[in-house]
Amino acid sequence: MSAQPGSVALPAVQRIAVAINPQASFGRRRGAGPAVVAALQASGHEVVVLAQPNYELLRRETSRVIEEGGADVLVVVGGDGMVSLGVNIVAETDVGLGIVASGTGNDMARTLGLPVDDTHASIAGLQKALAAGPSRIDLGRVRHGALTTWFACVLSAGFDAVVNERANRMARPRGAHRYTIAMVRELLSFRPARYRIVVDGLATTTEAMLVSVANGRSIGGGMKIVPDAEVDDGLLDLFVVDRMPRHRFLRVFPRVFRGEHTALPEVHITRGRTVSVDAEGIIAYADGERVGPLPVEVSVAPGALRLYA
Repeated sequence: MSAQPGSVALPAVQRIAVAINPQASFGRRRGAGPAVVAALQASGHEVVVLAQPNYELLRRETSRVIEEGGADVLVVVGGDGMVSLGVNIVAETDVGLGIVASGTGNDMARTLGLPVDDTHASIAGLQKALAAGPSRIDLGRVRHGALTTWFACVLSAGFDAVVNERANRMARPRGAHRYTIAMVRELLSFRPARYRIVVDGLATTTEAMLVSVANGRSIGGGMKIVPDAEVDDGLLDLFVVDRMPRHRFLRVFPRVFRGEHTALPEVHITRGRTVSVDAEGIIAYADGERVGPLPVEVSVAPGALRLYA
């Protein structure tokens, strides 16, 4: 039945699965998940709450619910790890993804302009997006051996990935500064790797400090490595920082947070649809989650994600 003149049409009731990471931000924002559930239920939606004691159990339970057709929308509550969980479950499906950022880095939320430190604002934004309907954004598809991994924001395959590996092992500090401290510690012993990179069939070989393949704009809780990246342009952005002395790299680092590094002679940003990266001894990460050793082949999948944002 259509709304009467002067009335406000209510959003259609949807079946929404809410996947909650209780350890997001090291447990400092445990209240975010219950608040999201309560708000969605108050709006009349059918809500399935998904909460498990660890990431792998949560991934399995969420996959089961989506595969069995138990939800029209998947809302993930947490950081980039939860975005990765959601993207790898709903990529190239008709199930939409909503994000309530309550993690440490929240780089995909930053790329999308979503609130990262305000649960109430995040919930309000999600409610508006559910009422307005989804949009389509691109995803990155990573092929590594016989496996395929999806990412929404950035695949790291250089010093940034090495730092990510260390940061994920650190219990303190409990916040975005953990990445910065991990970077300083790794810098003391890090040596640039020699890469073979192929972009849309054009091969190059280089020694590099940082190598990332980006759909979004930032890594490490706000390092704007590709400040002009767009998530719906059908392209990936290859970000490479050439070998440089450690003291210069330390001076350059603060400029990356502000996105003021792109004109430096050691920085190269190349756009393309397919990128392959290979180097010895480097582990790739995608949206903060471990992918595995290089080589990897990355391609853009235009419009692969239905996004409520």
